[in-house]
Order: sequence, then structure tokens, then C-alpha cells
Amino acid sequence: MKKLFLSAAALSLLVGCRAEPQTNAPQQARISTQTGLPVVPLQVQRGSGVHRFTVEVAATEEQQATGLMFVERLDPDKGMVFPFTPPRPASFWMKNTLIPLDMIFVRPDCSIARVAVNTVPHSLAPVGVEENLAAVLEIAGGRSVELGIAEGDCVSWPGGPAARR
Repeated sequence: MKKLFLSAAALSLLVGCRAEPQTNAPQQARISTQTGLPVVPLQVQRGSGVHRFTVEVAATEEQQATGLMFVERLDPDKGMVFPFTPPRPASFWMKNTLIPLDMIFVRPDCSIARVAVNTVPHSLAPVGVEENLAAVLEIAGGRSVELGIAEGDCVSWPGGPAARR
């Protein structure tokens, strides 16, 4: 019994002294007070550079149908990601969208298939890609040009395609 007690005491000391959790552990998403959607960090890797955004995740069909409609302003480091499980082709329009957006089409390997720059507010013209996509990222219009975001760059966020590899 004494050995069991000593073993338990030693184990509790080891557990109490263990290292801090790894910084690459998945972060818990916070919730937007305005939309109720999860908010996560997202990054676009371009060569040796990284561009960081804070995005809302529109995961359900209803959330994706609404997207950024009626939004009057989008900060340069904000956006919305539309994940698709399973991956599929995607096409968006700008009906009821008040501001120009850059649409970034993300393949299942996290690479960018297409960047549609400054999509036209209120347009019913479809903007899309016919190949299977893991997600579409929407950011403020013209921002991808400012940052040099282009086809082939890698987009990642907690729970995104790069995180599942």
C-alpha cells in the first residue's frame, strides 16, 4: 500500500511539473457577438511571408447563403471563410453584398486555385471555380493585390485543410 501511495505521489508531482501545452495546439474559436459565427485566425503563406487575418467561419448552408451580405465595411485584416466538406466546385454571386470583395478559392491541399479581385457589389454574375475546393475566403476588395496574395499560395486556419493533413 505504501508503494502505491508513493507511486501516486510521484505521479502527481510529475503531472504538476509538466511543460506548458504546445503552442501549435488547436485554438478554441471565439464567437462573433454580431453574427454568432465562430471566429478563428487564418493565414495565407506566400513564399517566406505570412499574412494574418481574423475570419468568421460560415460552416452551414444557411450561413454560407448569407455570407457577407449587407456588411457595410470590412477591416483589412478581417474576412469570412466558407469551408466545404466534402470538397466541391463553388460559385458565388454578390447579390445584396454592399462592398467589393476579393474571393480566394482554396483547394483541398490548401493552395489557392483562383483569386477574384474586387468582385462587383450587387452583381448576379457567378464567380467561381469548377474544380473541387476545400473553401472560399472572402476579404476586403483589393486586399489580395495589396498583399501580393496569388494562385499557389497556401491558406490555413484551425480545422482547415492544412490542419487535417
